[in-house]
Amino acid sequence: MATRDVIVALDLGTTGNRAIAFAHDGSVVAQAYRTLTQHYPQPGWVEHDPVELCRTALDALTEVVGAVGAASVRAIGIANQRETSVVWDRATGKPLCNAIVWQDRRTAGMCEALSGARGFVKAKTGLFIDPYFSATKIRWVLDKTDPDHARAKSGALAFGTPDTWVLWNLTKGRAHSTDPSNASRTMLFDIAALSWDAELLDLFGIPQEILPEVRDSDALAGYTDTALFGHPIPIAGMLGDQQAALFGQRGWDSDTVKATYGTGIFILVNTGEAVVSSDKLVSTVAWKTRQGVRYALEGSLFMGGASVQWLEENLGIIAGPAETAEAALRAGSNDGVYFVPAFQGLGSPYWAPDARALLIGLTRKANRDTVIRAALESMAYQVRDVVEEFTRSMGRPVKTLRVDGGATHNDFLMQFQADMLGISVVRARATETTALGVAGMAGISCGFWDEASFAEVLGADRTFGPAGDPKTQDRLYAGWQEAVRRSLGWARVVQ
Repeated sequence: MATRDVIVALDLGTTGNRAIAFAHDGSVVAQAYRTLTQHYPQPGWVEHDPVELCRTALDALTEVVGAVGAASVRAIGIANQRETSVVWDRATGKPLCNAIVWQDRRTAGMCEALSGARGFVKAKTGLFIDPYFSATKIRWVLDKTDPDHARAKSGALAFGTPDTWVLWNLTKGRAHSTDPSNASRTMLFDIAALSWDAELLDLFGIPQEILPEVRDSDALAGYTDTALFGHPIPIAGMLGDQQAALFGQRGWDSDTVKATYGTGIFILVNTGEAVVSSDKLVSTVAWKTRQGVRYALEGSLFMGGASVQWLEENLGIIAGPAETAEAALRAGSNDGVYFVPAFQGLGSPYWAPDARALLIGLTRKANRDTVIRAALESMAYQVRDVVEEFTRSMGRPVKTLRVDGGATHNDFLMQFQADMLGISVVRARATETTALGVAGMAGISCGFWDEASFAEVLGADRTFGPAGDPKTQDRLYAGWQEAVRRSLGWARVVQ
């Protein structure tokens, strides 16, 4: 194999799209990033322009392919932000409206009306009936743009999460597919049968004709249109972003736990071939390959790095995330101040769409540094919420947490996380673990790597061991739990 050969990962994120070319030793040969505009048309609503989403993804991909040469790209892998929903016209390729982003809460009322089916939906999908997932987003779009669903039933419309939407455009409409890790986030997919489910489709009122084909995570999804790069490139791996990060953290074995600190925070534990049920956590498909299917338990936190973004963009008290560690250390302690970042409600383990953000415990001593520290600490408290649920659901403690994502560069946060959990926190060597994970899936699929050689490119950057007093950490965590309790139901109070 020529040393110039690369695998390109296309990571479709919430705030931007990134393309990275990886060499066989895991080194980054080229990369490009394009930001993605966030639209907030109403409180609790979050949208993306699908045309911009696709254009920025293609721009990043084009820059990287241009840098390495199309003939050098063995395959492309696509990871994406999962539950974000796009519906488009098959004939024209035009979206019916803006994409509804995973953070969006506009369908909370629709979900509440379906509350009687919670047990049925959880048993089949592993998910809670919540606006986070795709089904009610799809229904909302159809009700607004195709009221009698006639076009949807005729097959004139197509639905996809960002992976499917971008795949459709890269292949010029020749491929309309997704993989089980993404399909399992829709509330329409039976995770045991590994297929779209007629009863779920009927419950949510969604015609199957709009849904993509579900193919294995390591299947050949299609080829890029020759006109794009002058050379067709195989698209040989597709994964939801969090499943990709688990794969990139060597999460192939049962009990491996990873947390990705991105816009939100997502914690997954590989449960192997077994679907482990939890009344507070999501059961999901980790991936399905030619070797078989793997499942995971997941905790989904809506506000991770987005809390720091809020400090910067909405409050204007920081110029960027790099300032936060020093400010938190300068504060010395939280002085009883807690920040519950429930801007779009709370995800795991509360599943409370009517919770709202709360900053509590302020005194005249509180200042900018106190608020910054409270925002950072909120991430660690939320992760502890989920890790404790892992322990209860699996009947055994979590021994190590493997972490990745932008916020993990904050040493204060990582040390506080280790102290709060009382276990080691291992930071990944790879900065972009999601991209590396889906590159691994595509690379193994096309023979660029085997599992052993891919494992060699993965590794740890630093391990943070717990150093805090457990009683102090428990007291701080008890304060967090009380702050969360006070945030619950606030959206109903102010209606």
